[in-house]
Amino acid sequence: MSARLPEFTWDALEKVGALAAGHPDGVINLSIGTPVDPVPEVIQAALAAGADAPGYPLTAGTPRLRRAITDWVARTCRTPDREFGVLPTIGSKELVAWLPTLLGLGPGDVVAVPRICYPTYEDGARLAGAETVRADSLTALGPDNRVRLIWVNSPSNPTGQVLPATHLRKVVDWARERGAVVASDECYLPLGWTAEPVSALAPEVTGGSYAGVLAVHSLSKRSNLAGYRAGFVAGDPALVAELLKVRKHAGMIVPAPVQAAMVAALDDERHAAAQRERYARRREVLREAFAGAGFEIEQSDGGLYLWVTSGEDCWATVEWLARRGILAAPGAFYGPAGERHVRVALTESDEKIAAVPSRLA
Repeated sequence: MSARLPEFTWDALEKVGALAAGHPDGVINLSIGTPVDPVPEVIQAALAAGADAPGYPLTAGTPRLRRAITDWVARTCRTPDREFGVLPTIGSKELVAWLPTLLGLGPGDVVAVPRICYPTYEDGARLAGAETVRADSLTALGPDNRVRLIWVNSPSNPTGQVLPATHLRKVVDWARERGAVVASDECYLPLGWTAEPVSALAPEVTGGSYAGVLAVHSLSKRSNLAGYRAGFVAGDPALVAELLKVRKHAGMIVPAPVQAAMVAALDDERHAAAQRERYARRREVLREAFAGAGFEIEQSDGGLYLWVTSGEDCWATVEWLARRGILAAPGAFYGPAGERHVRVALTESDEKIAAVPSRLA
């Protein structure tokens, strides 16, 4: 099966990573976007309290966790009712990678993804043996009735683009007419900066029905839980029930202590607000530094990254930054349309972020 997949994305950065690491003042890693701030104490305490868990956990999640997810979705995604299904996942990446397979897609089926996007959307299609089509508009998809799954991502990884509700509504209507599923990657939904993100579960998008719509969420960035692998999916109750049936057979279960930690994370908005403020401050420092160094910052209206360009091949820019001890992600990782951009993550310590302007000067 590995033959279906390309080289693992981040392995391609090893050489330039070594160059950045050779800087006399050390590397400033703005590439992969892994959280560096502490896990909030309220979450650590919940994890420890749930550590005595000798039995098998529930694939569907404990009743308390399902309620916490439902409450969070209702207030954050602004849903008018609670008629959607919910299911905890082992982070969001595993669901993204396996969703086409879990939905029964295979050879002859098409997965539509944005022109510039998180590479795991295409990896998931490859694992299922399906075909991928890159398109940002329904017109570009044409009349292809083989489309079974459409990925949308707002705010986008890597570009930070925020899609308006009108666009999302058109995608949902188009998919419903053809019996396709819309999967909305909303891992950065709480991080709108210059535009307000809208969930695909919001009534102005769904028209009052969750049919054919799934929203994927993660606590990795909101709550610094990348190491816990804590995510969930919400939406069409029938689709969520189908995912649950298959995941029970496959043993795709979130560990019980992590489920307890997720409850604490979802119930507490204070730590999330504090983390958002950290990212806002870091974003402003990086935005001014890159703009001052002559880079153009495009889109970047939300999410955890800046999408920047100097008008040259992305690998040339990545190397230029690496010689200054700054490691960024080449836009080519996210599709051919990203070959003249680099992605800059907000996930470094305040001290290292503060050092970026002088290195770019």
